[in-house]
Amino acid sequence: MCLNDTKKLRLVLKSPGNDIWYEDECHFQQHGTRCRMWVPPEEEDPIIQHASTRKSMALFGAVSAATGQLVTMDAAIFNAETFLLFLKKVLRSKKRGKKTILILDNARYHHAIMIQPWLNKNKGKIQLLFLPPYSPDLNNIERVWKMTRRICTHNRYFATIDELLRVVKQQMKIWRKPNETLRKLCCIN
Repeated sequence: MCLNDTKKLRLVLKSPGNDIWYEDECHFQQHGTRCRMWVPPEEEDPIIQHASTRKSMALFGAVSAATGQLVTMDAAIFNAETFLLFLKKVLRSKKRGKKTILILDNARYHHAIMIQPWLNKNKGKIQLLFLPPYSPDLNNIERVWKMTRRICTHNRYFATIDELLRVVKQQMKIWRKPNETLRKLCCIN
């Protein structure tokens, strides 16, 4: 179902039997992220090292709007097979009883024919709601990725990809349990 139908959307989001989750994929680059920073006028301008590489880590992620629980999975590539593995992981990690409503973008592998039999088999447990094209601002997990970059990669130098992996995975481990920080970021008004 696409989120363009507002009447259906309201019914789905307001139903007490549904558990709303936001899903997206993200890359974290070894060269980190540079951002502005304040330096006292009497001090020299800082020099920030930069890894001249294109290495990165790739993650699937889904966050619960109700609890702030984050589920992630590393992926060498984003495709229908890895997406299906991630969907199974999301279902295993959540509470039983409520139907999972997964809000996500329109990546080709989200619509793949190979995942349709599994979705049909589990239609009482999970439903995919697709955002309108080019609307990442409607997907609240984007806020989680932004905060992760601020916490883990802003103005930091990673000599190796393993250092980046360690830092990001450590943050994901903290957010694996339901938490107030992500709940506030991703709650539905």
